[in-house]
Parts: sequence; structure tokens; C-alpha cells
Amino acid sequence: MASSHSSSPVPQSKSSDAFFKKEADATKRFRPVQSLPDVCPKEPTGNPNSLHDSPSLVVDQQRWTIYHSKVNLPAALNDPRLAKRESDFFTKTWGVDFVDTEVTPSFYLPQITKEHFASYQQEITPREKVHERCKNICTPKDTFDRTLLHTHDKSRTDLEQVPKIFMKPDFALEDSLTFNAVLPWSHFSTAGGKGNRDAASSKLLQEKLSHYLDIVEVNIAHQISLRSEAFFHAMTSQHELQDYLRKTSQAVKLLREKISKIDKVMCEGSLRVLRLSLTRNNCIKAYNKLKLMATVHQTQPTVQLLLSTSEYVGALDLIATTQEVLQQELQGIHSFRHLGSQLCELEKLIDKMMIAEFSTYARNDLNRPLEDDCQILEEERLVSLVFGLLKQRKLNFYEIYGDEMINTAKNIIKQCVVNTVSQIEEIDTEVVVKLADQMRMMNFPQWFDLLRNIFSKFTIFLKRVKATLNTIRSVVFLVLDKNQKTRDLEDTLQKDSAKESLVDSEVAYLTHEGMFISDAFGDGELAAGAADSASQRNTSPNSEPCSSDSVSEPECATDSSSSKEHTSSSVTPGGVDMMIGEDMKLTDLELGRLANNIQELLYNASDICHDRSVKFLMARAKDGFLEKLNSNEFVTLSRLMEGFILDTEQICGRKSMSLRGALQSQANKFVNRFHEERKTKLSLLLDNERWKQAEVPAEFQDLVDSVSDGRISLPEKKPTATEERKPAEFLIVEGQKYATVGTVLLLIRIILEYCQCVDNIPSITTDMLTRLSDLLKYFNSRSCQLVLGAGALQVVGLKTITTKNLALSSRCLQLIVHYIPIIRAHFEARLQPKQFSMLRHFDHITKDYHDHIAEISAKLVAIMDSLFDKLLSKYEVKAPVPSACFRNICKQMAKMHEAIYDLLPEEQTQMLFLRINASYKLHLKRQLAHLNVVNDGGPLNGLVTSDVAFYTGNLQALKGLNNLDLNMAEIWEQKR
Repeated sequence: MASSHSSSPVPQSKSSDAFFKKEADATKRFRPVQSLPDVCPKEPTGNPNSLHDSPSLVVDQQRWTIYHSKVNLPAALNDPRLAKRESDFFTKTWGVDFVDTEVTPSFYLPQITKEHFASYQQEITPREKVHERCKNICTPKDTFDRTLLHTHDKSRTDLEQVPKIFMKPDFALEDSLTFNAVLPWSHFSTAGGKGNRDAASSKLLQEKLSHYLDIVEVNIAHQISLRSEAFFHAMTSQHELQDYLRKTSQAVKLLREKISKIDKVMCEGSLRVLRLSLTRNNCIKAYNKLKLMATVHQTQPTVQLLLSTSEYVGALDLIATTQEVLQQELQGIHSFRHLGSQLCELEKLIDKMMIAEFSTYARNDLNRPLEDDCQILEEERLVSLVFGLLKQRKLNFYEIYGDEMINTAKNIIKQCVVNTVSQIEEIDTEVVVKLADQMRMMNFPQWFDLLRNIFSKFTIFLKRVKATLNTIRSVVFLVLDKNQKTRDLEDTLQKDSAKESLVDSEVAYLTHEGMFISDAFGDGELAAGAADSASQRNTSPNSEPCSSDSVSEPECATDSSSSKEHTSSSVTPGGVDMMIGEDMKLTDLELGRLANNIQELLYNASDICHDRSVKFLMARAKDGFLEKLNSNEFVTLSRLMEGFILDTEQICGRKSMSLRGALQSQANKFVNRFHEERKTKLSLLLDNERWKQAEVPAEFQDLVDSVSDGRISLPEKKPTATEERKPAEFLIVEGQKYATVGTVLLLIRIILEYCQCVDNIPSITTDMLTRLSDLLKYFNSRSCQLVLGAGALQVVGLKTITTKNLALSSRCLQLIVHYIPIIRAHFEARLQPKQFSMLRHFDHITKDYHDHIAEISAKLVAIMDSLFDKLLSKYEVKAPVPSACFRNICKQMAKMHEAIYDLLPEEQTQMLFLRINASYKLHLKRQLAHLNVVNDGGPLNGLVTSDVAFYTGNLQALKGLNNLDLNMAEIWEQKR
């Protein structure tokens, strides 16, 4: 500072007066002081009088304050006492864990820009110009600088003569090395010396040091002379400077007093209001936090209370809500540090309790008395359990129900057998211990009643299982529907938020996001209102309290809605929808798979019942009991099993093949035995048949009449009515008379038994069709062997096969052929369309029967043909007329007519005799040609004409042949 003012002249009084005058003018233009924002605002907490405890230059002028501090930040950072310098001041002060973070701009400090300094720049510009003019008034320093440079070079040359050791900053004679270097001990080694040489050296050293001292003193005096003018100038202007400082101090003191008054009047009250508002908000937050802690503290007792009433869903919701509050609102609370783990353990315990409870429920539901009541056992409890298991993602709970179904099915059969055996006195349970052996000792009616009882129990069991599983599936579908509605709602909200974001982006340019004093007042009022509303809503111990940050009313409203949803999570009759919470995060795929598994469980229940029934049947069938049943018993058993199968299919909606397969297996065995018995019976009848016309009992006529009415079934026996009615000679079928043998009557009955068996057991239709076809083929072939093949001669002992036997056999075959289309239609109505190809067996059988009938007719014609050949070969044209040959032929023709007329219809008789007549004409024509008798009107011709007229008259005189066109003119050779 001295060097800068060394060349400046001392200011005159005139200039000083001007200076004070200018300053006085400046005071006239003094403007009200504008308070700048405090860069370090004080927290308005505690006593409001504490604002005056901070240092103030106005109040504390006489005592030391922080404004007297002379230590700056570089001095503090460059502390020489530290052995190791830390690179970071904050790390050194606050530890290595201190990290730099971005400081959020304060809402209470305005943004400072260049415009804020515009007024200051306008005010300081005139002063800067005055300062520049003062600098120009000062004398140029060029001459002074040259003189100073010359003097500096000279003093520098003189100082170079002084050794460098004297210029060191650490120069000290206390140091032995320094002392030895300055004063060598070699000059003082001897006290007396060796002569004048040592004295001269010491004197020379003293003179040298004195010379060095003179050089330094001269340089010091020279430096003082160079700065003397500035020094005396500073001393001269010291009094003026003190006057300036005194006036400035008085102005500053006045300013600070005004600022202090302004602070008391205008700022202290406002700051106190802000501080109280902030304190009130903090108190509200603390109150809400404590209230929330009190509610959370009651979580475990509330959960225990809910579990005591099986409110698993409510307990799980309360645990989930409490864990969420612990993680968000009460994180870091020391007293709740173990509550989270305790709630997790409690949740695991609830999982085990729900599984055990569901197992108990399934056992109680399935093992209760099997009555006609199919009501669901404790439906609300079941719904609560299912919701709880779904909430905990225990999606395999249905397997527990499936295991209980298997055990229950076993117990049902066992209990039914025990109850039935206990009621039968013939079975000694002490001798026969095993239930299976006791069951095998029952006769068919007893065993059939037991099976019917088992089927009825199984039917009720399946209805009960279906009702329970339908309830479980309805819960799953409710959750699935809830998920769908939630997704639709989220999509709607996203679309609405997208629209609102477009509007907000336009309004954002016109909105100021800072918080002012008015905002603080508004937040305090909102917080108070939210706290009051929260205190009114949180009256239930199970309700979730409002969030601790209760400044925002919408947040509190959201928490209140979740609280209501949580409170309503209890099981109420008819309120199943209310139990679906928002936190049941199950995907649609998982829910759909679970619903399918539950439906499959119903199918499994049907399969279980069928499997247990099959085992029961097989246990009874070990000794061939079922194969020994007669047709009526087996049909009754088949109807019972078919009814049970249809009932289970109607209940469960799917076919179970195990019991149907067992029934089919037994039916096949029954069909084989049924067919073998009737085939054997038919074989015995045919082997004993004498092929004579049998009388037709009334029951057979009734049987035929029932078939004619469209009912293929065996009529019920009426003993009283049958005794009064006499047997008929012929069997009347649709107005036609059929002469039959006893075997055919029984065959018709057997055929109807086959058809009725198909009605009773539809599953054996195809097997019965095959067996019936085999039976009809067997009758056709065997009857052909016995009659046409003359097998009856050896089997029965007939002397000969007469024309009557042949005609009766033909008529029996025609009776069977008559019923084949009816049988075919009966089977066709009971076959599947893909099985219609099996009906071709009836077409083949019909063709075989027609061929057989045609062979019998041909056989009858062949008998007469051989007779004509034998008799007409001996025919001679001579008197008397009629000749013996023709009389014999007419006699045989009359016998033939007598044998077949009552057996065959008139049309067939006429056709047969036309064929016989044709054979007769052929043989007669051949014999006349051999005798050379021609139609010339001669005597021979007359004799032949008379014989032929006798033949014609006798043949047409037979019953039913009077209108027969014999056309006897064909016996003569036509003239060419």
C-alpha cells in the first residue's frame, strides 16, 4: 500500500472539502435499504427470543465476535500440524462415509440473475469514473522506476559480497555447524598463539564481519529512504482517514439499528408464525406416526382374534397391510425391528393352519351321513378357506380333497358290506372273518340289494362332491372376473392419464412450482383437516390408519379406501365379492388351470366310484357267480349298473369307462353263455324233432300277436288265462296260417329272448346280433341236414322223409323268413350308424333261407318227376280209357295234394302243381313222341285225348286247383 501511494501528493484541504461535499450529496440521494435474502436462513424452532442470540455488529461493537475472525478457509485447509493432508475437507471433517450429493434448490431463495445487479451497476459506474480520474492525476512512475532499478542493481552487487549463509531463513548461531562455519575454530586453537599470524587472522575475520554489517546497514538505510515519502504521506492522512471511518461507523450503526427495528416489527412475527406452523405440522405427523404405531402394535392380537374365528383372509390381509406399513411408513423404528420376521412366521403358520383346516373340512364334508341332503357343509367357511389358499398361492389344495375322496369311497363300500352282513343271520361273522368272504356267501337278492345300496350312496356322494367343487370353482371364477375388471380399469385410467398429461404439459408453462408463505399456511390447514378426518375414520382396530405423511388429503383418502376394503374382507353370507383383495396376484393362466383341475377332480370322483364298484364286482365274480346268473337276474343287474352309469354321467358330465368296461366284459360272458345255452337247446330240439305238425299253445299265439303289434318282448305269463284256452292247430301270423313244428315255436321264443336281451342290455347289441345270426344259420343248416339230407332217418328214426315233412319244413322256414325283417329293424334301431354294416348278416340269412325253401320245392317237384318218368315210360295207347297209368298218376297227384294243401298256402300249392304239371307234360310229350302218336284226330289220338281229359278233370277237381291253367296242348309236337 505504501508503494502505491509513494508518488501521490498529499491531498489539500480544498480537495478534501470537495470530497466531503460529494459525500454529503451522496447522502442526500440515499435510498431505502432493500433487504437481501439471507443465504443462511435460521431454522425457526425453539424460543423466538433466540433470534437475538446470534452475533450482531450493531449490538456487539465492544466485544469480540465472529466478525473479528482473521482465519480464512485456505489457512484452515493448509493446517501445518497434520502429518498427512487429506484431499477432501469434508472427508477429513465428517469421515470417509461422507459422499457428495446433489443439493435440492431451496424454495425460500430466489433465483439470482444478471438483472438483479443492474441497479448496482448503474450506481457504481459514476464512482468508477471518479476513481479512474484520480489515477490519471498521479505522477508517472517511469523516472522513479528507472532510479529504483539502478539503485536496486547497485545494492544487489553489494549484497552479493555477503556470504549466502547469512541470508538463510534458518540462520542461527545456536547451531554448532552454523557457528563453526561463521567462526572457524582454527583461529583460536591456542591460547597464546603461535605468533602474530593468528592475531592477524582474527583481526581480518573481525574486519570482514564488520564490512558485511556495514553493507547490510547501508542497504537498509537505502530502502528506508526510498519509502520515506510514502510513510510520511500515510502519517499525514491518518487523521483524515480516522474521521472518515468514524462517520462511516456512525452511518452503519444507524443502519443496523433501523434494520433491527424492522426485524422486530416486520419479520419476527412472520417467522414465528412459520415456525409455529411447521411445528404444528411436525406434531401432526408425530401424532399420526404414533397412532399408526399403536395400530401396528395391535396387529398380532387382532390376527389371533381373527384366527380364532377362522377369518383367514382377514388375518392375511392384516398381515400384508402391516408389512407394507412397516416397510414404507415405519421403516427404521427400533421397537418394531422384530415384528416383520414375526409376521412372516405367523403367515407361514396360517398357511399350515389353512391346509390342516381344509383337510379337516374335506374329511368332515365327505364322511358325514350319506342322506338325500346334498347341501354344502359350512359354505362360508369353505369360501373363506379357498380365498385364503388362493391368496397364499396354495394352488394344490384340491389334491387334499382328492385323497379324501378315495378314502371315503373305500369306506362307503366297507360300511355298506358291514351293515348288510350284520342283517343276514345265515352268515356267521365269527367263522368267516374277511368281509370279501362274507360278501361271497350272499345269494343274488341279498347281494343285489347291497349293490343297489352302494350305488345309491355313491350317487349321493357324487352330488355332494359336485356341489362342493362347484362352490370352489365359483370362487376361482370370481377371482378371474375380478382380474379382468381390474385390467379394464387400469387400461381406462391409463388412457385418462395420457389425456391429462397433454393438458398438464400446456399448463406447466404458466405454473410456478415454488412454495411460498401462503402455501405453507395452506399445507398446515390441509394437514390439520387430514389428521382430523383420519382420527374419525380409524375407529376400527382392524382398519388401516392413514399414512404418516398426512399433508396431502388425496393420499389419506386412498389409505382410507384400502382400510375399508381390508375391513370388509371378512366372510359374510352373500358377500363373496367383498373378499377379493387387490393383492391376490394370480394370473389368468394359473386360475384357468386351477379351474380345469377342479373340474377334472369331479371327473376323478366319478372314476373313483366306478373303480371301487368294479373291484366290488370282481370280488363277487371270483367264484363265477355272475356267469351263473340267469337272463332275468343278469338283465336286472345290467339295468342297475346302466342306471348308475347314466346317473354319474349326468352328475359329472363325462363318461367313465371302467364300470362300463366291466359290465361289457360280464355282458360278453353272459352273451356267450346265453348263446351256448340256447344253441344247445335248439340242437337238442332239432335232434328230437320228428317233423310233424305241432299244436300251437295259446301263449305262443299271444307271443306272435305281441310282435304283430310292434312290441318285440316276452309277454308276462298268465297261468289262469292259459289254462282256459286250448291249443290251436295253426299259428296265425298277420292273418296267415302257419303249420309249424314245436322246435320252430321255441325258436321264435328264443329269437324274441335275444331281442329283449338287447333292449335290456344295449351294450351287447352287436354281440347279440352276431350270435343270433349264428343261431339262425345253425337252424337253417341243421334243418336242411335233417330233412333234405334225410338226417332225421338216423337221428330220430323216421322211416322216410315224406312230402308232408318237406312241406312242413318249408313252411317253418317261411315263418322264420317272415320275422327276419322285423328282427333286422329291431337291431337297426339300436345300432350306431357306423355299425349298420353288420345288418348284412340278415340279408345273407334271408337269401340262404329262400334258397333252402326253393330246394324243398324242387325236391317235391323232383319226387313227382321221378314218378312220372317211371309211370309214363310204360304208358301204351290202348283201351280201356282211362288207362291204368293215368289212373295211377291221378292217384299220386291226389296224395301229393292231400299232403301239402293244409301246410302250404293256396298260391304256393298252385305254383307247385304248375311245376309238377309242367314236368308231367314233358314226360308225356316224350312218351307220345316215342310211340309216334300225333295229333291227327285218329283213334290213338282219341285215346290219348281221353286219358288227358281224365287227368285234367281229376287235377282240377282237387281243392284250390279248379282254376289252374294246365295248357295240355303242349304235349303234342307242333307241325313245321
